[in-house]
Amino acid sequence: MTDPALQSIADRFPRRALALRLLLLGTLVLLLAGLFAPIITLEKLLFVHNTFSLASGLVQLLGEGQVLVFLLVGGFSVLLPLAKLVVLFLFVGRHWADRTRLHRYVGWMHRYGRWSMLDVFVVAVLVATVKLGAVANVQVHYGLYLFAAAVLLTMAATAWVMRLADALEREAGA
Repeated sequence: MTDPALQSIADRFPRRALALRLLLLGTLVLLLAGLFAPIITLEKLLFVHNTFSLASGLVQLLGEGQVLVFLLVGGFSVLLPLAKLVVLFLFVGRHWADRTRLHRYVGWMHRYGRWSMLDVFVVAVLVATVKLGAVANVQVHYGLYLFAAAVLLTMAATAWVMRLADALEREAGA
């Protein structure tokens, strides 16, 4: 039998790890769809209709020279969520001989988990940075819901990974 101190989450909990990896894959699909699907339509003066996704909004920000806002939105809404999904996926299969490192990574995931809803806030910032004019009507589309679902599922997956890591550590310590 394998030493519990050297087991990964996938080694110790194979069915849960498979379900978790499928959840992470589904979350990635939702995140990518949420990035490219239309999130809002802006109507100005009943004649101008502008529908955009988060990705097209980022392109528009860059085109308008809003580099700092582009970097903030792109970092918090695209790069960090993608990085978190990759880290969670790798975390499931990783063998943890060094328990100090495991504690550090679990702590990092917990601290970053508090910032997860910042992704949704960033979308609101994106909407605010679009120059609206005096009168505008905003319609929300399914892309925003896909994106929000990906954020929520990422939070759930993080909690699940943390519980499994804690269980793995308790078994190794026993």
